[in-house]
Amino acid sequence: MDVQYVAPKTLDEAIRAFAAAAGSGRILAGGTDLLVQMRNGIVSPGTIVDIKKIGELTSIEETKDGGFRIGAAVSGMVLREHPRLSKVWPGVVEAANLIGSTQVQGRATPGGNLCNGSPAGDSVPAMVAAAATVTIQGPNGRREMAVEKVPKGPGRLNLEPGEIVVSFNLPPRAKGSSDAYLRMIPRTEMDIAVVGCGVSLTMDKGTCTAARVGLGAVAPTVLLVEEAAKALIGSKLDEAALAKAAAACSAACRPIDDKRGTIAYRTKVAGVLLKRTALIAAERAGGK
Repeated sequence: MDVQYVAPKTLDEAIRAFAAAAGSGRILAGGTDLLVQMRNGIVSPGTIVDIKKIGELTSIEETKDGGFRIGAAVSGMVLREHPRLSKVWPGVVEAANLIGSTQVQGRATPGGNLCNGSPAGDSVPAMVAAAATVTIQGPNGRREMAVEKVPKGPGRLNLEPGEIVVSFNLPPRAKGSSDAYLRMIPRTEMDIAVVGCGVSLTMDKGTCTAARVGLGAVAPTVLLVEEAAKALIGSKLDEAALAKAAAACSAACRPIDDKRGTIAYRTKVAGVLLKRTALIAAERAGGK
């Protein structure tokens, strides 16, 4: 089958081209997943819509309230080099920069990492912990959705036909806030996570006053673990609170056995990573 390639310069043009493909279209952001899938015969798109030439999708803006808007097609390298983002959201940036090699990070994007639908995508648990939302636009207009609501299952998304993820929206930070992301991998830094854990929290005089926890690679979709966050809030991140939060993470797991790890191993590691990630985030926040 012949493949049509289009590189629109505006979002409206991209949406029209994507909608016109009637289900046979694929979005090209970095291409680090799509091109591999095409080469392996997993997907055979009729139309490829390249969104790298659209300014709104390839820029980072700091909003008036102190938040950030990150275009869905911004590369991991651009995220890392932004002068402010890595200081305010270090966990989000470090998660994005665990996607593949340095060469891959020059192309790979947070939008592609989310829309690939993999529960092991590194940037997604960090975005969930950050309470990030996405702006979505399609033939019927724009809407906002929490990042954790976008995945429906492996390779499946809660998007309507013709919709495109436009940007990620990170909220403003309270004083004493920071985040972190850690993953467990079996081999090299370019492997896929056995478990990934993102934690964002706020510390006030040594006490945790707000927290969010995201877990990856332990269920059909990335998880927001509210019980783990509740265990941290109100504590000084003492061993008892960390143990309770770790147990909540393990309890939330619904993993599978595969060549990277067993169900028992993933369940155990989820709790271990929670403890380590929370302490790193707290140290960054100046509360530990």
